[in-house]
Amino acid sequence: MTSTDDGFGFGALAIPAYGPSLLFGLGEGAMLPVLPLSARDVGASVAIAATMVMLINVGSLIFNVPSSIITDRYGERHAIIGASIVGVLASLLFLVGHEVWIYATGAVLYGISASVFMLARQSYLTEAVPATHRARALSTLGGVMRIGVFVGPFIGAAAMSLWHLAGAYVVSTAALALAGVLGATLKELPHEAESRRKAAGELADVTVRSTLHDYRRVFLTVGMGVLLVSAIRATRQAVIPLWAEHLSLSPTTASLIYGISGGIDMLVFYPAGKVMDVYGRRWVTVPSMLVMAVSMMAIPLTHGAVTLCLVTCVLGFGNGIGAGMVMTLGADFSPERGRAPFLGIWRELSDAGSTIGPGVLAGVTAVLSLGAGVIVSGATGLGAAAVMWRSVPTRGKAPERSDDLTGRSGTPPTGGDVTPPLEEEPLRPVKR
Repeated sequence: MTSTDDGFGFGALAIPAYGPSLLFGLGEGAMLPVLPLSARDVGASVAIAATMVMLINVGSLIFNVPSSIITDRYGERHAIIGASIVGVLASLLFLVGHEVWIYATGAVLYGISASVFMLARQSYLTEAVPATHRARALSTLGGVMRIGVFVGPFIGAAAMSLWHLAGAYVVSTAALALAGVLGATLKELPHEAESRRKAAGELADVTVRSTLHDYRRVFLTVGMGVLLVSAIRATRQAVIPLWAEHLSLSPTTASLIYGISGGIDMLVFYPAGKVMDVYGRRWVTVPSMLVMAVSMMAIPLTHGAVTLCLVTCVLGFGNGIGAGMVMTLGADFSPERGRAPFLGIWRELSDAGSTIGPGVLAGVTAVLSLGAGVIVSGATGLGAAAVMWRSVPTRGKAPERSDDLTGRSGTPPTGGDVTPPLEEEPLRPVKR
């Protein structure tokens, strides 16, 4: 994956752009399985220990908009470095913590770090990569994060054989520190210096509030689809182990099934990105959600390890072919002026879905049954597919200049109802 047919090459981005993402995912993967156990070791109840992971999502959710402000003001490279520093601090708190509140503080900080890191990566690649290759670039970004999260637990387990639970946090700390070092090698994009010089002048009118108003139709259509996509994705992570326990499978078997599904997930991200670039976003967004919905609703029909593994592999495939689609759609619809605030709101919708999805599963399970909760969660995927079919153009492209959609004042001429146009010709590179 070093070059493409029209001469654009990903090789120059491999280490400075994708290396930090791989390392950040590795650090997260090493830390996530261990954090609840550490909380239990210091006396937390099972319920409190379970909320440790939720607090990471809370940190990300509350900081997405501030992340956009930070990225817009200081640039993607500095934002990545700062996010890595905060992530290292969070990992060190996990490493030395002996109280529940220390782990809780570290979890929120880790979520804040992830919020800034991911928004800066998405913003950078949106600018650095031609529109003709955007889906492949952002699918690869999502894919390498997944590879890191997949590999992280194994490296963490090896470190824990030497330093017990602290070993996982040593891996996380080292990975995030190295991610910051690699992030510092990013070349500043030509627009960044000019944008920051104008930050107090003509760009001052681009705010989160004005972005919400100007692009309200996008957020209420495709944005709602993104919320539903994130809901079923987050629910999937809880459904597999819960249904395995329902079938009285051992924790080892459940982990193996989850790992196999994750392996399928991370193998198909690049072909899916190419399909989006060549044929259009809808060719991936809709099938991804349909496959996830049907396979999720089939889980209650499984009765053993083999059938559950087969269904979850299909579920992993559906999730994998959608790698990067949320970021790609955000990049497609985002304006050149005010891109960071737009992407901050976009991530807010995504994180809201990740929080709501498991909540719906828990609520329906409490009232009815786990099987009913899984089916309702699967229906979320059908809703996402319907919204994506309705709202996502067959071929969408980001405007080559913000003037394509906005006037000189930055206000869309239609009052904010801006969507990428339908077109039948291949995507053209963004002119820099």
